[in-house]
Amino acid sequence: MQAVVDVLESEGVDTVFGCPGAAILPLYNALQGRAIEHLIVRHEEGATHMADGWARTNGNVGVAIGTSGPAGTNMITGLYTAHADSIPMICITGQAATTKLHQEAFQAVDIVEIAKPVTKWAVQVKEAAQLPWIFREAFRIARSGRPGPVLIDLPIDVQKQDIEWDSSIDSPLPVTRVTPAPARVERALEMLLQAERPLILAGGGVVLGEASEQLRAAAERLDVPVQVTLMGKGSFPEDHELFAGMAGIQTSQRWANAAFLEADLVLALGARFGDRHTGELSVYRGDRKFIHVDIEPTQLGKVFGPDLGIVSDTREFLDALLAALDAREVAPRRDWVARIAELKQALPRRDDFDSLPIKAPRVFKEINETFGEDTYFVTAIGLYQIWSGQFQQVHKPRHYQVCGQAGPLGWEIPAAIGVKKARPEAEVVGVVGDYSFQFLVEELAVAAQYDVGFVLIMLNNEYLGLIRQAETGYDMNFEVDIHYDSNGTDNVKIMEAYGCSGTRVHEPGEIRTSLEWARKEAERTSRPVLVEIMIEREGNAAMGAALDAVKEFEPA
Repeated sequence: MQAVVDVLESEGVDTVFGCPGAAILPLYNALQGRAIEHLIVRHEEGATHMADGWARTNGNVGVAIGTSGPAGTNMITGLYTAHADSIPMICITGQAATTKLHQEAFQAVDIVEIAKPVTKWAVQVKEAAQLPWIFREAFRIARSGRPGPVLIDLPIDVQKQDIEWDSSIDSPLPVTRVTPAPARVERALEMLLQAERPLILAGGGVVLGEASEQLRAAAERLDVPVQVTLMGKGSFPEDHELFAGMAGIQTSQRWANAAFLEADLVLALGARFGDRHTGELSVYRGDRKFIHVDIEPTQLGKVFGPDLGIVSDTREFLDALLAALDAREVAPRRDWVARIAELKQALPRRDDFDSLPIKAPRVFKEINETFGEDTYFVTAIGLYQIWSGQFQQVHKPRHYQVCGQAGPLGWEIPAAIGVKKARPEAEVVGVVGDYSFQFLVEELAVAAQYDVGFVLIMLNNEYLGLIRQAETGYDMNFEVDIHYDSNGTDNVKIMEAYGCSGTRVHEPGEIRTSLEWARKEAERTSRPVLVEIMIEREGNAAMGAALDAVKEFEPA
């Protein structure tokens, strides 16, 4: 286990999140007195989401630790979330002794088989001498290609053994960057130059590939507007002249959908064409051509066949594209860029409502005007995520963390802890729903115990809002109302029970002052601070089945 800790330290891990138990105590014994900080969580799922938020923020491999049995099964949601969003993470579980695995020993479960569908690699170590090499390989696998999570299961008898080990002559395994075929780069460039109304679609792969600077350079040299997916939000500054919004059937802007539908070519970078982005494929594809660049070969053609597929790291592709541009002359596309600006002016969504009860878009107007571009935001799943995608402005990569594909409720609080531990000096803000807040609310105790301060902004409609809206298609409103008494659960008192603080807002004019108070209070106390905003109970977010059939619920 000392060798394992040596590997963790040399791989750049300075913080781990976990919960000790009898079957993992040899590893905890080795962690004593070392440079790695350990935060004891209140639920193993919380540990995985903390490691997830930490990894999304600094680009390294997050680490979560648990004991045997239910600890590992509690980690499955976090593994699935990281796998779905391509986040590098290692979960370490304790296990019963190898001699007991066939005897239904206490808390002995085949966690490797359970975890295989939601990991890049799940392995149980049976020989102690393999430990350092398995951990080195786990880091390499987690980082390489399309990043993702790994699970390592450690029987307690294997943990207790001695091995030969010299950390002074050991180092991380190399990770090879995937470079594009030059002929395909040239073909992509030809297609871009021939197109009249091209768009670049920046997905999460641009963020993971640290390719934002190259994206901006390529867009400016080609004079091609850039759209982002939900996972790609922040990869391109939203105040840039070439920013063309976010198309989609949920998290999107009206003008961005209109621009996408007028495009004749789309260069998709590290995007998986998720169904909440594309909607009805016949409308999404239309007559336009697609170039799809992805680091994972099997992503090409998974949803539909592109006109040109390129296997490459996004940064390597953009570097190659920029190099190829050196020998070309590019005609400006001022008419196309002006057309997108025209659509933005013609098809806005309002966010300046002063009416009561508070409308959700007004909350995001206040967020945009209160917090700076260096703020890190965290949000999970629900109507508030959709409103966030539609209205919230982000200008820097890794500053907008969202569990986009798996969408586990409760992700925000532990993820915000992970983000703050990765960037202790940064301002961190979690945007939460009233229902999601309570799924892993116990992790507030972790933030309080370790002085991890951040702001939580709750949009409280006392409903399972997204499911209530979905139920309208079935002409029902059934078992989604969580309102009782005057305001339902007193979330401010919940904060206070954990040694934190909060305030409740009913008037739109109170939002700004409450956010400013929360910022100062989080800094003063180094603990989470809640601003609970009571919004319109049955407000709906714009959405639909296809890009040309998104229903708007508010006046323009």
